[in-house]
Amino acid sequence: MANILMVVSAADSLTMKDGSQHPTGFWAEELVVAHRTLQQAGHNVDFATPGGVKPTVDKISLQPDMVGSEERAEDFRTYLEMIDVDLFAPMVLADVDMSGYDAVVLPGGHGPMADLFQDKDLGRILVEADGASKIIAPFCHGPAGLLSATADDGAFAFAGRKLTVFTNSEEMGGGTGENTPWFVETALRGKGANVETGPDWASHVVREGNLISGQNPQSSEDVAKEVIKALAE
Repeated sequence: MANILMVVSAADSLTMKDGSQHPTGFWAEELVVAHRTLQQAGHNVDFATPGGVKPTVDKISLQPDMVGSEERAEDFRTYLEMIDVDLFAPMVLADVDMSGYDAVVLPGGHGPMADLFQDKDLGRILVEADGASKIIAPFCHGPAGLLSATADDGAFAFAGRKLTVFTNSEEMGGGTGENTPWFVETALRGKGANVETGPDWASHVVREGNLISGQNPQSSEDVAKEVIKALAE
């Protein structure tokens, strides 16, 4: 059994390009599917957020028309209720000792664009994890968290690395559109990441060594399965 740290945004809103506040948080499908898949494989998963704040689920991610059916929406709601005791009191990100973990998983939702992208504690954790070749697995908007990681020389810690992320096309077509304050794909490319994208709204996972990334909510299960595979190697 491996110990996995799941870092979740503590944000409940995102400041948009026009200055308005857009309600946000974590995306239900991503957290639920990844958490359930990892736990069913026998691994321990601990939650951590900035400040130890209980994370907020993006209400849009529980709408049947957004997730495909009322049955799926109800499944996500039920699972979140089941793990609410863990979500209610996550670890404080600043207090995390990465030596006790084998992997870091970062689900998305627009929340990471509001806090994790510049969180120094997350940056420290990611640099330590990468230096120890531990699994780092962000997906959808989760790769925004990678932007927090700065190497000793001040450079982006994941420059030159192959990864994927929620694409600009997906953001425009089914995300926050023209009012998006910034695009994670663009930001990662600008920092020197080698971003590889697949078709919109289809599962797409990219692995380079210990870095495993997924493009969108549809990639949640495949990212978790790739993490399980990597932990077994």
